Amino acid sequence: MLDPRMPSDPATPAWQDGRTGAQRWLAEAIDHLWPWSYRSSHPAGASRWLQHAGLLLGLGVTAAWVLAVLGQLGTYAIVAIWFGWSLYEVVLRLQGKRYIKEGPWWGMRFRRATVMDMLCYVGFKNLLLGAGLFFLLHALGIGPLTMEALP
Repeated sequence: MLDPRMPSDPATPAWQDGRTGAQRWLAEAIDHLWPWSYRSSHPAGASRWLQHAGLLLGLGVTAAWVLAVLGQLGTYAIVAIWFGWSLYEVVLRLQGKRYIKEGPWWGMRFRRATVMDMLCYVGFKNLLLGAGLFFLLHALGIGPLTMEALP
């Protein structure tokens, strides 16, 4: 039955298979951090292409953060690379994990995501993750945001 309060059809993530407590929290955290889907309905060619592109982009983003830790890559370069990763993640999630949470963060209602839903979800999630990584590097006194690098 359709819920008139939801702007799109309900969805059920693959990881939501009756898990409770810590298992549910861990599965949901992995779902947020790992954009690839094990069960996807898109053609194998697109999946293979997205998998290979993701592997290369993932390695590139990881290398960029390592270079940032070493102070060899500036803030703007990291932000640009992170933005590129976010666009890739939107495309990937629209192919295999086309759902978002509806309602409060502690709830368990999910719905089918539109393109704008996915842009907002991935953009905000990656903004928080990127800011957290920058603050961690700054707190450790390494990377592009050290006190010496600030004007």
